[in-house]
Amino acid sequence: MCSEKTLYNYIDGSLFDVRNIDLPRKVKYRPRYKKPELKVDRGCRVGRNYHDYEVYLEKPPDTAVTQMDSVIGSKGGKVLLTVFFVETSLMLAFLRDANTSKSVIDVYEELYHKLGGQDFRKLFPIILTDNGSEFSNPKSIEYGADGTGFRRTRIYYCNPSAPYQKAEIEVGHEFIRRVLPKGKSFDELIQEDIDLMMDHINSYRRKKLNGKSPYEAFCFYYGKDLADKLGCHEVGAKSINLTPGLLKK
Repeated sequence: MCSEKTLYNYIDGSLFDVRNIDLPRKVKYRPRYKKPELKVDRGCRVGRNYHDYEVYLEKPPDTAVTQMDSVIGSKGGKVLLTVFFVETSLMLAFLRDANTSKSVIDVYEELYHKLGGQDFRKLFPIILTDNGSEFSNPKSIEYGADGTGFRRTRIYYCNPSAPYQKAEIEVGHEFIRRVLPKGKSFDELIQEDIDLMMDHINSYRRKKLNGKSPYEAFCFYYGKDLADKLGCHEVGAKSINLTPGLLKK
């Protein structure tokens, strides 16, 4: 007493001697498209919500905060991971082939090896981000890709539907959208293109920095050597281009 669908499932699971190849109609069917599932670890927010973030900042109030987010190109195409240093307004962007948790972890692994443990912990004591599925594996960022090393940073999450809690990086994205408007595909771009764009953005002087650029502010706080390690370069004020024409080839 079972349905036809159940029998097909039993055969597909090799519970009987008969196989799909033995079913004349079954082998003619094309497999149905199943949308890939992005698994989110709901437990990742435990001890890492926005209230926990505010409580932690009360202990060392001068701790530097970094914000993290994604910028989407065309649907299903390449995406950017953005990292924003709130204190200096310097922003980094990393091109990823897909918006996955692994791609985010890979970026931080590369940064850790490029900077070294001491400088990494200096720049990334706290990272605040949203609830995107690509950020649902915080332990691999905090403790290394295998999640078993020593703690090198702390990840916290904004409340759902509360982008204003990381308003600084949202404003930073407006500069990116001047060069890469919404809906534009990133698929033809390479990391060198993104680095060039960020050099122009980080060299643009800001009123909130008393007329200094994020690049200048970062060098003042952390030194030019660290800026060099991150691949940041200064662009002359008269050469700054924040239009789509910057990346036209």
